[in-house]
Amino acid sequence: MGRAALRWGVRDLAKHAGITPATVTRIESGFAAHDSTLATIRSAFEAAGIEFIPENGGGAGVRFRKPSASA
Repeated sequence: MGRAALRWGVRDLAKHAGITPATVTRIESGFAAHDSTLATIRSAFEAAGIEFIPENGGGAGVRFRKPSASA
């Protein structure tokens, strides 16, 4: 969902996260990944302005972070 919100392809996410496109594809296909790899991907999304929404009865998700008041 984060890639779609940012309009990033597999290669874009791989570049921003510093991993290979094959790693992104494997993870998106449901294969296990190291926790450190998932943390790196999450950091890349957060740096691009994505905020992760926890499970709250409606399901977990992502959204764009609100701009700060100083922006």
